[in-house]
Amino acid sequence: MTIAYADCAAMDSHDTLAHARGRFFLPDNVIYLDGNSLGALPRGALPHLVHVVDREWGDDLIRSWNKNDWIGMPARLGARLAPLIGAAPDEVIVADSTSVNLFKLAAAAVRFRSPRRVILTEHSNFPTDLYVLQGLEEMLDGAVTLHMVAREELEKSLNDDVALLALTHGDFRTGEIHDMRRLTEAAHAAGALALWDLSHSAGAMDILLDGDDVDLAIGCGYKYLNGGPGAPAFMFVARRHQAALRQPLSGWMGHAAPFDFADRYDPAGGMARMLCGTPPVLSMAALEEGLKTFDGIDMARVRQKSVALGELFLNLAETSCADSGFVIASPRDSHRRGSQISLRHPEGYAIMQALIEQGVIGDFRAPDILRFGFAPLYTRYVDVWNAVERLASVMAGEVWRQVRFHARAMVT
Repeated sequence: MTIAYADCAAMDSHDTLAHARGRFFLPDNVIYLDGNSLGALPRGALPHLVHVVDREWGDDLIRSWNKNDWIGMPARLGARLAPLIGAAPDEVIVADSTSVNLFKLAAAAVRFRSPRRVILTEHSNFPTDLYVLQGLEEMLDGAVTLHMVAREELEKSLNDDVALLALTHGDFRTGEIHDMRRLTEAAHAAGALALWDLSHSAGAMDILLDGDDVDLAIGCGYKYLNGGPGAPAFMFVARRHQAALRQPLSGWMGHAAPFDFADRYDPAGGMARMLCGTPPVLSMAALEEGLKTFDGIDMARVRQKSVALGELFLNLAETSCADSGFVIASPRDSHRRGSQISLRHPEGYAIMQALIEQGVIGDFRAPDILRFGFAPLYTRYVDVWNAVERLASVMAGEVWRQVRFHARAMVT
């Protein structure tokens, strides 16, 4: 069945999330399909940042820690984020980066599950997650062992030595998602905790951390959550574990009474003990506006639209680019796929650069993957139709062969 532009326009006219697009600034003549790497700019971000800089910092100065509740931002943003990932407000806090939060929670989990000492993960986990876990293994020098296996070997690798199963929910290359509930249950059956990195799924899927009995989770704020470049990350700790977990970066903001300036560390209660240093107020102000773009949004509808956008892209690409040498890298089954479609091609980098010049922004991941991310709050069905049409044009005209598209930039 041929899908026409008019069909996509009709889908947009019936889209119950269409109004959310007005919450973002999107440049004219650009089709943005890279929200899985950096979310679009919320319209409220600039005026809010101007207010925070001009009034709260400029006029109120240091009084803003109390007057404007800067000190409460980590917990306040965590409570706003919690419904997006199926958590209670007191189970989420915003702080630091994804990598730092992974270090904190992985170290705390291994200590909690002593004498078990194995962290189990997969070879295809997000590289920074692997690097952090490798660093933890090296630092503890024998007290922790990182065991990396193939995806299909995960469940049978869970044994009495495993303290923690640490996985990324959505594969950054292919968009394939793990069965969070099943793997969490398998970890618990083996006596281990489960830690999930939600960086490639939070804000694009209906996640149920409490419903799936997840122990720990982390995620970034700058992808589908629209918090801006380098936005702070978040941590989730199930309420049942909070009193027992001791994270190793015991900075003053995680102290029970930080302004008593005691000379011995006494961890705060609840999620506050997961904090370390001073909150980055300007970055958190931007993330707060990103989270506001989800006000009144049903995450189940977000997931439904995400699936529909992905199916549309696949159907159009299989028709329009059938002879272009692409191989679909993402699962065809939408239940196993996050909010992106990945295509493989030996000249993937040059093709993506040519496509970006045509006004369609996706990205490339080595060695050969073109990624197209769908942010359901602002991606339209006609955007997908236009994107595939331009991709087909780039391939038919062999535009990507031009030399300038082969020069690799630092960021791909």
